[in-house]
Amino acid sequence: MEKIWSGFYKKNIDERLGVIEQADILSEEHLEFLKNNEVLDFDTANNMVENVIGTFSLPFSVVPNFTVDGKQYIVPFVTEEPSVVAACSNAGKIVAKSGGFKTEVLDRKMVGHVALYNIANADEAIERILQSKDLLLKTADEAYPSIVARGGGAHDIEVKVLSEDGTDFVVVYLIVDTLEAMGANMLNTMLEALKVSLESLTEGVALMAILSNYATRSLVTAKCAIPFENLGENGEYLAKRIELASKFAKADVYRAATHNKGIFNGIDAVVIATGNDWRGIEAAGHAFAAKNGKYEGLTAWTFDENSDKLKGELTLPMPVASVGGSIGLNPNVAAAFSILKNPNAIKLAKIIVSVGLAQNLAAIKALVTTGIQKGHMKLQARSLALFAGAENEEVDIVVEKLLETNRINSENAKKILEKIREEEFKNKELDRI
Repeated sequence: MEKIWSGFYKKNIDERLGVIEQADILSEEHLEFLKNNEVLDFDTANNMVENVIGTFSLPFSVVPNFTVDGKQYIVPFVTEEPSVVAACSNAGKIVAKSGGFKTEVLDRKMVGHVALYNIANADEAIERILQSKDLLLKTADEAYPSIVARGGGAHDIEVKVLSEDGTDFVVVYLIVDTLEAMGANMLNTMLEALKVSLESLTEGVALMAILSNYATRSLVTAKCAIPFENLGENGEYLAKRIELASKFAKADVYRAATHNKGIFNGIDAVVIATGNDWRGIEAAGHAFAAKNGKYEGLTAWTFDENSDKLKGELTLPMPVASVGGSIGLNPNVAAAFSILKNPNAIKLAKIIVSVGLAQNLAAIKALVTTGIQKGHMKLQARSLALFAGAENEEVDIVVEKLLETNRINSENAKKILEKIREEEFKNKELDRI
C-alpha cells in the first residue's frame, strides 16, 4: 500500500486520483465527485445557513500513510495555508518509522451548565440539588429520549458556587454521553428542561442554560517515541533542542500562542474536512492550554537519554462527531469520512489529536534547525506566482526565479512573469523570421 503513495506530491491531479482509485478507499460515487471537482450545491448550502449567495471552496488534500494505534490512515485535509500538508506528511513518516502514534481516550462525554442567581442560601440550594440528582437526570433523559434508546444520555450532575464582582452564581453542570454526536442540540434541550426544576429547588433565577465547549470530559491523548537516529543527522542534538523548544512554549505566552496555532493548523484541517465544528475545537483547546492558571504550549516533548528516544505527548479536548450537523449533508465531508474508512467519533478524535502532535513536531523541528521560512517560502512563492496570474506551465519558472532573487513578494512575482512572457514573445517572433 505504501508504494502506491510514493511521490504522491509530484503527481498531477489525474495521477493522484488514479492512486486514490487504486487504493480502493472511495466508492464510485465519491470518486466521480472528486474527478468532476464538484462543490456543495446551492440548495443544500441554502438550507444549512442563512443569506446564502454561493459556496466557497478550499483545497482538499490528503496525508497518506499516517499510522495511529497500529493502523494506517489516509487523512483528509482542508486548508489554504502552504506547507501544512507537507509538514504533517513528513512528520507522519518519521513517527510511522518509529512505531506510529499511540492514543488513549480518557473519557467521551459532554458538559453543559445552568447558571442560577438570587439564591438566598447557596449551601442549602446545592444540598437540595444533589438530593434530587436522580430525578434531575431522569428529567434530562426524558427531554431527549432518542439518545437514551441508543445507549447514551444524562450521566451525572455536579454543582459549584462561583462569585464575580459581588454576584454569586450557583452553577449546575450536566454531564451527558452523546455517543457519536457532538451533542450541542442534545445538551441544550436537556438543560432547558432542567431550568424550571432547578429554579424551584434553589428558589433562585436561571440566567442561562447552554452547552460548554470546554469539553474536559472528552479528553484524548496522543503519544509517540522517536529514536534519535530517525530524526536525521545529529538526531540526539536535535532531540534536545526540540525538548528545549517545548519548555520555551510552556514558559513564554507569546511563543505558546504560535506554538498552539501550529498544532491547530493540522487539527483544523481535518476537523473542517470531516464537517465538524472547528471553532468549538479551537475554543476547547485554547482554554485547556490555560488549565494550569497561565496559557502554555499544549505539547510536551522529552529527551529520554535512557531509551535514546524523543518522546512527545499531546492531550486535548476533542468532542468531534461522526453524525449530525453538516456531516450528512456535504458530499465532500462524506468523501472525507470514506477516505478515513468511516471512523466512529472516538477513532476520529484519536486520529485528529495525533495529527496535532505530528504538526507540532514538524514545526518545532524546522524552527530549531533550518528555520520555518525555508520550506514555507517555496510554497509561498508558488502562491505569489498564481496570484500574479501565472499559468500552469509558467508557475514553476516564476517560483524558481523568485527564490533565486530572494525577494519573495507579489510585486517581484509580477515583474518576473512579465519578463518571462516578454522573452517568450520575442522567441516566437524570431521563429517567424
